[in-house]
Amino acid sequence: LAEELATKVRIYGFILTTPATKQMKAVHVKATWASRFDKFVFISSEDDPSFPTLKAVEFESRKHLWLKTRFGVINAYRNHLNDFDFFMKADDDTYVIVENLRLLLSTKDPDLPMLLGRRFQKYVAQGYASGGAGYVLSRAGLKAIAEGMLRNATGCEPSLKSEDYLMGLCAQKVGVKLIDTLDEYGRETFHPFRPVTMVNENWLRRVKWFPRFNAHPIVSGVNCCSDHSISFHYMRPADMYMVENLVYHLYPYGIARDLETYRNAMENRSRRGGTS
Repeated sequence: LAEELATKVRIYGFILTTPATKQMKAVHVKATWASRFDKFVFISSEDDPSFPTLKAVEFESRKHLWLKTRFGVINAYRNHLNDFDFFMKADDDTYVIVENLRLLLSTKDPDLPMLLGRRFQKYVAQGYASGGAGYVLSRAGLKAIAEGMLRNATGCEPSLKSEDYLMGLCAQKVGVKLIDTLDEYGRETFHPFRPVTMVNENWLRRVKWFPRFNAHPIVSGVNCCSDHSISFHYMRPADMYMVENLVYHLYPYGIARDLETYRNAMENRSRRGGTS
């Protein structure tokens, strides 16, 4: 099923990193989830075609994240716009379950201008997507935002303000709609913290800003996160390899949680003359 979706939903990823964190973080992103994109590149302050990494800025700091993101968007627009359906921005401490991302995107039209991610509600009327959890632009959304950036439209111009806020502001200014990414049970799929934080009510309470920014009621425990969760943030290399093992290599014997989905897919393939 995942292989079938991969042929239908083409995703390009650009991942922000730095020379200082390349060996500490980016190499582990590349060794785990990034390779499941159809194509990916890292955005940094140094070029390295073999990794691959593109140089976007001269200096590294948190204030340069928007400049790096602008570079990533414009580069994708100029070189890959018609090669992919969706474009994801992530960080080198994000972990993405790409198969679940494709599932979400399989119901979306890439030729409608949209921004998808975890909805934050401050400062921008339609809200904006959490940067650390990663966010996705449809092909039409990327085109509209990149063209807004190239003409320095209000909200899309170079700035040292927060990257995710500016992406939301730019999206709103050029007519790109922010799309909610809750699952069918109202649970979040993009997560701005590690899994252990998301499930722990006491830990979440310590993050004082979170309830003020999150657009939906915050839930901890087993219902914190969708069964088809897409991303987590603040992931250390050890966290990435742990999730990699749990998601892709460990499962309880005799339990098929998506049995109905599997049966329907197999029936559809049989009707098309495929094999199981």
